Amino acid sequence: MKINIDNERKLIEEMLKAYDVKAIEASIVADVITDGDLKGFSTHGLGRFPQYIKSIQSGTIKIDGDYEIEKETTSSAMINGNHKFGQYVTVKAMDLAVKKAGECGIGVVGIHDSNHYGIAGYYSDMASVQDMIGIVISNTEPAMAPFGGKKALLGTNPITISIPTDDIHNYICVDMATSITARGKLLESKRKGEKIPEGLALDKDGNPTTDPEAGLEGSILPFGGFKGYALAFMFELLAGPLVNAACGVNVQGTATPDVMCTKGDLLIVIDPEHFAGSMQFKFYVDQFVREIREENGVIPGDREIENMNIHMENGINVDDTLYNQLTEMAKAKNLDITSYFEE
Repeated sequence: MKINIDNERKLIEEMLKAYDVKAIEASIVADVITDGDLKGFSTHGLGRFPQYIKSIQSGTIKIDGDYEIEKETTSSAMINGNHKFGQYVTVKAMDLAVKKAGECGIGVVGIHDSNHYGIAGYYSDMASVQDMIGIVISNTEPAMAPFGGKKALLGTNPITISIPTDDIHNYICVDMATSITARGKLLESKRKGEKIPEGLALDKDGNPTTDPEAGLEGSILPFGGFKGYALAFMFELLAGPLVNAACGVNVQGTATPDVMCTKGDLLIVIDPEHFAGSMQFKFYVDQFVREIREENGVIPGDREIENMNIHMENGINVDDTLYNQLTEMAKAKNLDITSYFEE
């Protein structure tokens, strides 16, 4: 089955509204999910949507109430997400970080008691399209053993950085987990009944495995050996205790929809205008990109642009298991979503 991006967005909004989600939140969630699928992050696109519906049903995503700003200075803020949709809370937090950066050069916003927010790059891009540098760090429930260990104690702890540019042909963003692969890849492989490649995960006894379920019960390997682990360790603290969120084994709810999410997020926005100057910064950014391309080098973000072009033209593939999950969830609200899909 396939679904085009416009239909995917409409489907998500229709289903969320049927589950009594406010229109503004449904619109933001739909935008983030479709952005994930467009860029090729299928593990954080429509494939993740059933998790959100289950979280609403379990009460771990709250459809009532709102987030609140607990602390605030001219350059920083602490946000309590009050267990609202992660996409909604993080969009509002990034708006605040951008505003503060514009006023004093840098904006730093911490978030706790939010939820899984989809792809991190969506939020760092919110800064770069406004000529600022966006950085997002998060932690997740344990999926990765410490270097030399067997038991999963750290999350896949992603980081994203988006850089502004004046060249319309350039999109500069790195959006990556500190594990060798995202947990979502294993969840997706499990849903599809597929094996995972060798070298991605260990089972609970510390043995290499190609079974995604065994990998989920065991641990995912860090990228780059100790270096990836060391970054995950640091991000665990920056996105955990620093922002009044959990860390280590106390982080839960990013992949298990029936428990409250305790992870944290740290958003950092830098306005180059307060440093070297925005025009000068972007001039040298684009000059550096040209030098890389002259050597046939790849720019972080090239793959996402390629994927966006492909998916805009061809739509998004939907496996049978996901299709059945979505249609069953829709039927529970007397919705017929079959017309959104095509063979």
